[in-house]
Amino acid sequence: MCGILAVLGCSDDSRAKRVRVLELSRRLKHRGPDWSGLHQHGDCFLAHQRLAIVDPASGDQPLFNEDKSVIVTVNGEIYNHEELRRQLPNHQFRTGSDCDVIAHLYEEHGEDFVDMLDGIFSFVLLDTRDNSFIVARDAIGVTSLYIGWGLDGSVWISSEMKGLNDDCEHFECFPPGHLYSSKERGFRRWYNPPWFSEAIPSAPYDPLALRRAFEQAVIKRLMTDVPFGVLLSGGLDSSLVASITSRYLANTKAAEQWGSKLHSFCVGLEGSPDLKAAKEVADYLGTVHHEFHFTVQDGIDAIEDVIYHIETYDVTTIRASTPMFLMSRKIKSLGVKWVITGEGSDEIFGGYLYFHKAPNKEEFHRETCRKIKALHQYDCLRANKSTFAWGLEARVPFLDKAFIDAAMNIDPEYKMIKRDEGRIEKWILRRAFDDEEHPYLPKHILYRQKEQFSDGVGYSWIDGLKAHAAKHVTDRMMLNAGNIYPHNTPITKEAYYYRMIFERFFPQNSARLTVPGGASVACSTAKAVEWDAAWSGNLDPSGRAALGVHISAYDKQNNLANKGVEIEKIIPMDAAPLGVTIQG
Repeated sequence: MCGILAVLGCSDDSRAKRVRVLELSRRLKHRGPDWSGLHQHGDCFLAHQRLAIVDPASGDQPLFNEDKSVIVTVNGEIYNHEELRRQLPNHQFRTGSDCDVIAHLYEEHGEDFVDMLDGIFSFVLLDTRDNSFIVARDAIGVTSLYIGWGLDGSVWISSEMKGLNDDCEHFECFPPGHLYSSKERGFRRWYNPPWFSEAIPSAPYDPLALRRAFEQAVIKRLMTDVPFGVLLSGGLDSSLVASITSRYLANTKAAEQWGSKLHSFCVGLEGSPDLKAAKEVADYLGTVHHEFHFTVQDGIDAIEDVIYHIETYDVTTIRASTPMFLMSRKIKSLGVKWVITGEGSDEIFGGYLYFHKAPNKEEFHRETCRKIKALHQYDCLRANKSTFAWGLEARVPFLDKAFIDAAMNIDPEYKMIKRDEGRIEKWILRRAFDDEEHPYLPKHILYRQKEQFSDGVGYSWIDGLKAHAAKHVTDRMMLNAGNIYPHNTPITKEAYYYRMIFERFFPQNSARLTVPGGASVACSTAKAVEWDAAWSGNLDPSGRAALGVHISAYDKQNNLANKGVEIEKIIPMDAAPLGVTIQG
């Protein structure tokens, strides 16, 4: 993995331009502290900052074909690279890097090879024979990527917005699952799974098939030549990832190099739900567990750095990114270079608590489709940039292409939450790993209620953020919010506070347009807010906003360490979504 930066067709091959590209590339150095490289061909520049994970000795970039006529700079992990190498018997590979297959696949298949790649990636490929280029991003957008256009006719590509925002007339997020071709001067979608059309699937639920698909997704991600660990919050998703990793690690090449003892990591405020649950899971699995504590003030002090690195003003993302940002620094200091984590499950299985109110299976399924399509703007962005801020890579098995296909082909009737039948959120995933003979997890962990990461690290974290923002944003400022920020106007003081910081780092109109907006309750899309009329008055992304659903929902009795701020002033109690309760 690495940070990539490319400037293509800039009509300027001067030394000054090369120096500028190098300067901008250094803005991405946190993503790849192990090696820096820059290759120039005429008026095209390909730069990278490498985090060496597979073949750290010889896998430096850019990568080439045999005669160096095809040049590639790539940020990614190609999990099926050994299989692809076997399909290219007439090609000679210069390195052992998993990404070395890309240039050779292009030689064999032209621009139509991207769907052959099983992994996460963003890459720029330059064909010097006709000076054409292609750019592609992985299916879901696990890796971050931006594209921009200069007034001189140049096309800019960067892993992060800060690599191009000062030099482009216009820039935007590079869409996941797409390829940009210089020959066509536009995008085309290469990733077209059946679920993308949002047609309602009808396949029956097979718990063992779902289990096998996820186990394979985890196992293939244990490809490494460096130390790694697992992020363990104690919730269902990360606990399953840790359990499967622990179960199968001994038979992998990684275990031969680094041993079969798995290291796990958790972060939270003192006494938070995640710390307690993670410790219990770690003890059950026998991992070497590392527990990191932070205070509300630690998090508040890091907010500006977090916004600079994750490049968003979205409230939910900033709340959850801050603990992850603090934890990643600690993990990297221990010599670990990548972690495996549990993002994506809630989008696939309807795990957010607002799914309790889905009116029917059709709406349930369409909402999961909408959530997966938007992941690159939320959880993928958080997981990628919060970790890479410290040169740490995150791998996400729930977003494996084959696993998504398997899970999204199941009749959504099986995913529906039915309290009278004992089916809570993500029931089909829990049931798939409910093995009496060889249990993966203790029952009460396997059936633990969903905690959003920003909640699970400690409920007073969000309350403290709101109180801090209220000290910096006045009522008068909020009255003028629509005039100051007409696009995605902040409706809370917390959102206004984050927006001020973001605009200071990224003042361009293109920058503010990269951040999504719209109404949300407990992380829903704007469309799902329509499921309950009462939700329109209760728009907060915390899982605790799902009043009557979350067992620690916002109320007077459960107001934890709120520093004297009444929850009713933040979220009116009479606006609570009604009629949803947890049984038992």
